[in-house]
Order: sequence, then structure tokens, then C-alpha cells
Amino acid sequence: MEFKKMRRTEYCGVIDRRYLDQQVVLEGWVNKKRNLGSLIFVDLRDREGIVQIVFKEGSSIFDIGDCLKPEYCIKVRGIVKERESKNPQIKNGDIEVICDDIEIYSKSEQLPFMIDDGFEVNDNLKLKYRYISLRNNKYQDIFRIRSKALNLFRGFLHNDGFTEVSTPILNKSTPEGARDFLVPSRLNKGRFYALPQSPQIFKQLLMVSGFDKYYQVATCFRDEDLRSNRQPEFTQVDIEMSFVDEDDVKEKMELLIKHVFNSMLDLNIKDKFIELSYEECMDKYGTDKPDLRFDMQIIDVKDDFVNSDFPMFKECIENYLEIRAIKAKGVDFTRKQLDALNSFVKDHFNAKGLIYIRYKDDQIVSSINKFLTDDYKNMLIEKYELKNNDCLFIIPGIKKTVLSALGALRLELADMLGILKDNTEFKFLWVKDFPLYEYSEEDGRYYASHHPFTMPNEDDIKYFETKEYSKIRAKAYDLVLNGEEIGGGSIRIHNDLIQNKMFEALGLSEYEVNEKFGFFVEALKYGTPPHGGIAFGLDRIIMFLANVNDIKDVIAFPKNKKGECLLSSAPGKVDDMQLRELGINIEK
Repeated sequence: MEFKKMRRTEYCGVIDRRYLDQQVVLEGWVNKKRNLGSLIFVDLRDREGIVQIVFKEGSSIFDIGDCLKPEYCIKVRGIVKERESKNPQIKNGDIEVICDDIEIYSKSEQLPFMIDDGFEVNDNLKLKYRYISLRNNKYQDIFRIRSKALNLFRGFLHNDGFTEVSTPILNKSTPEGARDFLVPSRLNKGRFYALPQSPQIFKQLLMVSGFDKYYQVATCFRDEDLRSNRQPEFTQVDIEMSFVDEDDVKEKMELLIKHVFNSMLDLNIKDKFIELSYEECMDKYGTDKPDLRFDMQIIDVKDDFVNSDFPMFKECIENYLEIRAIKAKGVDFTRKQLDALNSFVKDHFNAKGLIYIRYKDDQIVSSINKFLTDDYKNMLIEKYELKNNDCLFIIPGIKKTVLSALGALRLELADMLGILKDNTEFKFLWVKDFPLYEYSEEDGRYYASHHPFTMPNEDDIKYFETKEYSKIRAKAYDLVLNGEEIGGGSIRIHNDLIQNKMFEALGLSEYEVNEKFGFFVEALKYGTPPHGGIAFGLDRIIMFLANVNDIKDVIAFPKNKKGECLLSSAPGKVDDMQLRELGINIEK
């Protein structure tokens, strides 16, 4: 057969001793070239790996081999032979392909940066040339992991009787959560669609429709500030079930997550996931997504300092404020490091300050040493079982500030002390019993902690009548892994009377409810089953499975911190004619 018509025999990285003395056709990119005079060696790369191609002097294609440069895209034909000088660094380093024909598909200009790891490359440059970055084996592996994980999610849900349904991308704006991305309507001037933050309302309507079990791999959008684990568009595995309660959903989802992690990482996770209430999490860890791979719980030390003369403690005792602490082991910090921790809690959390009491060389060393009598010191050593280089870090003040500051300090200390270095365990946690509402002092009103369709705890419905909204717990639950929320859901309201109470507490008038949610509230009047669900952040889960720390690494074409796509220059300007068609005027 004519060479030009021959198709690839196998991937480069798959060619091994099984192909010895056989003719193969390979396609890929030139990774490296070495010219030794009478021999030219080319490392040919594709998604599966590298194989060495040899051009021998005197062959008709030797000069073509000599002109090859990195990232040329080529096809070669040749015979697989055993290598004289073997390379143990690659899996097929004991064979090579003696080339007898070649076709150059396309040439490559000099790359803006080196593809291989080990070179410092500006992040913005890598995003601008993302299609080149993605040639790196690291990214090839990550997106194979993503594809495999997605198939595991789909396979489990399909086999369990879930139906995959796509819900609308162009929807109505309901500004009760994060900011919407808005899309102007040309046919309905002055009106806007919103891109979905989640398929929330539509998946509930599918339960009203009788689908019983739904799922969707949904692209969602939120116009919010970006972080290392957040992007403006993201993917979630969205799930809803009818005739279930909280325990039913959590039990099924545990099986799903164990299936994915066990299959992907060859693990054997069997134990039931730990459950803690929101209140327990905040009291013990200062956050509603604690990392349980290490202890260092927050402790209440207020009673220990009731008679203290230290001004900060006296003020807290007199004004019924908090004095809380965490105990850390192996603390041998310099004064500069301790001062930096003090600045950390003050600058980032507006804490009053950080007090340390450290046991070192059989004595107490403290930032408030002159306020500690020998009896106080002995009491603290005995009560908290202080050993050499154990340290109590104490923060006094308002409860919310104290807990937030200590929660962040706990993570900062774990990092400084190397507690989680080389830690490979997965600690799953269900957080439940969230407050149904959050009160905004600035706006003087309540907001839904999750969304306005979350079912209140039946025991707390009585507080609607007394308007004690802060006492109402939600039938909501988050799945947390190693300090990161990877999923969140709730049991939904299926009764229009309770739904109206929810809206009333949010201060929404009948007109506002009708404007924003009228079609949904009406649906609740036509036989709505009890239902609930969850949404898993696929991107965050892939970060764990691929062991990467930046969400941009698991999204093929991510945005930068400003929400810009440096590859396509989005968002971009549009011409005046498009704006006129939409009835939009941009103020200069």
C-alpha cells in the first residue's frame, strides 16, 4: 500500500518488544532530536508516550530526518528493532524503530515556552498558548483521569436507574445567591436571560414530572471573585431523587463517591463517612469544612482566665465574650514567626490579637508572661498536659471572629509544622444541620444560607410563627473532603405553604415571589413528591484524583483571575450594530 494511504499501527508509547521485527506506522510530534553524524535519533511523542525513531545515513530520508525540529507533526514507517543502548527511563526504552519512510504533516515555529516540566513559565503565557501547554504529559494524564471519573459517575447512576436529562442554559435571573451572568435578549429588548448557577429549579420540576431519579453533568456559571479552587464556569454532577429523606440521599451518595475513588485510585474505602453538625464543626474547628486529617481542635479556655489581670481577658470576662485556644505540638518558632501569626489573625480576621503560652525547657514562655503566676502556669501545664514545645495559641473576642481566626490559624499551623506533608489519606465528612438563614446586618434582612427551596428541620418549623428565623435548621448537607467542600445538597420543600413561609422570612412580597418564582410555586400545587438531591463539584473532585492544587489544571480552557480567557481574548468588545440590535447603549 502507498505510504501516504497507510494509517497508524499503534500509539507510540504502546510500541514494545511484542512488535520486534514488525513494520509499524506511527504518528505524532517530534519531542527531541539528536544528530550523531551517521545516525539521527528522534523521540516521537503522542498521547501514550514516546518511542525512539532512527534515521540512518545513506537512506533516502536521512536529509528529511535531519531537517526535523521540535513539535513538527509527522508520520513515519519503519521496522521495530532491539536497542543496543537501552533507556530504562521510559517503558519501551529497549526498542527503537528504524525509519524507512516519513511524511511531514505540518511544521512548527519555535515554541513560546518549553513543554516539559522543570522550566519556569509565566502563567498568563501558558494560558494564552493553552493548546501547547496541554501537550505536556501531565495534562494528558489529568484529562484522561477526568474522562474516566466522569464515566464512573455516569455508569453508577445509570445502573442505579437514574435518567440523564439536560436542562436549559438560558434561564431567568433569580438574584438570591451569587451574581448571575446575564444574556440580553434580541427578540425581547430590555429583558435578559441568566446563565444557570445550577439547574436547581428545573431538577426539582423533573421530580414534580415523575422522573424519580435524575442526574446531569451540568456546566454552571457564577460571576464571583476567583480563587485557586474556583472558576466562573464549572462542571457539577447534579443529582435529584424523589421519595427520599436526608439519610437516603447521603447513603446513596456515599456509595457513589466510594465507587469513584476506589475505582480510580485502587483504594478500599469501606467505613461510613463521619457526620458532624454545623455547630460542632464551628465550635471544634472554626469552619464548616474542616480538614479532619489532623486533630488540633479548638478548646474553650475562658474559665481558666476568670481571675486573670490581663486586660484583653478581663474585657472578655466582663462583656461575656469568648476566650478560645488551640494546642499545637512541636512548636519551635522564632519570635519573627510568632509575630507573623499575630499579624495574620489581626489583619485577615480583625482579631484582637494572638496570645501564645509555650512550654519549653521545663518552663512557660509566653507573650503575657508577667500576667501568669506560678500557680497559673502549673495549672495550665497539668490541665493541658503540656510537653516540651507544646503551645497554646489563644484568641479572645467576639465568638464569630474568634472561631474564624482560630480555624484559619489551625490550617496555617498545620502547614508551618508540616503536619500534612506526604499525607495521602482521604477524610470524608458530612456536615449537616446548617442554619436555614443568615442575617445581614448591612442589609437588615435574612438571606437563605443555601437557596430558598431548602426544607427546614421539622422540629424547627414552629419558629416561623415566632419569627425566630435564626433558630431554624436546614435539612441541608455538605460533603467535605480534606477541608474542601466537594458536594452540597438538601431535602427540598414540597409543600407550597412551607415554601411561602420561607419567602416571607426572606422579606419577599407576593409580587416579588410571582416575578421570580411564580411558575415554580405553582408547580408545588400539583402533587409534588418529597424529594432531595446533591451537586458534586466535578472539577474539585478531579483535583483530588489527579493530586493537583489549582483548579485551572483540571479545566481544559480555564479563565485567569480576572475571568479572562487569554487564548481567545474573551470577554471582548462587540460592534455597535450588535448592541443596537439588543437595545443596549454602553456609557463611556
